[in-house]
Amino acid sequence: MNPQTTPAATPSATPLATPWGTLDLTRFPADPRERLRAWDAADEYLLRHLAGEADSAAGAPTELSGRRIAVLGDRWGALTTALAPYEPVQITDSHLGRQATRENLARAGAVVDEARLLTTRDTPPERIDVLLVRVPKSLALLEDQLHRLAPAIHPGTVVVGTGMVTEIHTSTLQLFEKVLGPTRTSLAVRKARLIFCTPDPALDPGPSPWPHRYALPPDIGPASGRTVVNHAGTFCAERLDIGTRFFLAHLPTPAPGDRVVDLGCGNGVVGTAAALAGPGAELVFVDESHQAVASAEETFRTNLGPDAPAEFLTADALAPDVCAPGSVDLVLNNPPFHSHQATTDATAWRMFSGSRRALRPGGELWVVGNRHLGYHVKLRKLFGNCQLVAGNPKFVVLRAVKR
Repeated sequence: MNPQTTPAATPSATPLATPWGTLDLTRFPADPRERLRAWDAADEYLLRHLAGEADSAAGAPTELSGRRIAVLGDRWGALTTALAPYEPVQITDSHLGRQATRENLARAGAVVDEARLLTTRDTPPERIDVLLVRVPKSLALLEDQLHRLAPAIHPGTVVVGTGMVTEIHTSTLQLFEKVLGPTRTSLAVRKARLIFCTPDPALDPGPSPWPHRYALPPDIGPASGRTVVNHAGTFCAERLDIGTRFFLAHLPTPAPGDRVVDLGCGNGVVGTAAALAGPGAELVFVDESHQAVASAEETFRTNLGPDAPAEFLTADALAPDVCAPGSVDLVLNNPPFHSHQATTDATAWRMFSGSRRALRPGGELWVVGNRHLGYHVKLRKLFGNCQLVAGNPKFVVLRAVKR
């Protein structure tokens, strides 16, 4: 990659000026209507620090050439793309973030080396000389990944984290100290901070406490009392959330042979409940989180055994390459309305439109959501119909049928 060359922009790309040149970066999937950037001040601050250009008490630039660099939690590939000449290894839980990294690397003229785009479920590098951490929203995910990477850290490893001030808490710093070694922070710049951690070779953090398991409550239908498995970073990993609990009380019963998709499956409790209620149904679990899909598979297999028919896919909603058009009988969906710290309905819209494409005529999409989000408006626009199945002061369960 020529650092002096500005890559061709795409309609939804936003330029990031780095010490190694200006990059046009985009989220995935690229949407010209999307106003959220593929980078923020935390990414910018870390890159300037590495180059010795930030007022972060760093002094000289960080030596990167010839060193084994790992980038943990890079949200849309901004850090990996900027540092592409140094061949970093990216480790991410997000399918969307990984896809964005591929596209941003290609747009920047860098070689896309799949072996360097790891997920949180892959075997981590054996040695890391520079560890760069984009602090995730989930403290549990950070805890689990620091435990996984700790054996690769040595006394000379440079460890630098970054995040917005709203993302870095005392508990974040305590976690770095517990797993890796003494930790301090920088001053805030444009509402972003850096984290500096000095590895302590004498420290023994012990094994990761993840995954967690718990038994479901006794009054939620076919899944009552069943065991749920949660890998770190999975939504509501400590207990059943109230929205899913409400959904479980109103799930439809699949017919034998029905192809049922648990879309945005999280730990897979909804799809597992559907399989328990409708023996003979074929389940498909889909989530953009690698940790979530691993959780869903373990939850399902724990309760239905190794031979029950099911697929487990890390993917973007129900994109055409996930489920063929007209191949699905029922979609069950609890859509997220956050993308990291931002509130957005873009994911829900993709989930709904993808569901309509994947459903056969007469197939149904069942959705649970906060009442105030107004999902019924989107469903009527897409499907031409929407029925209120159940509601309480906080949540609604909605049903749309493909005509």
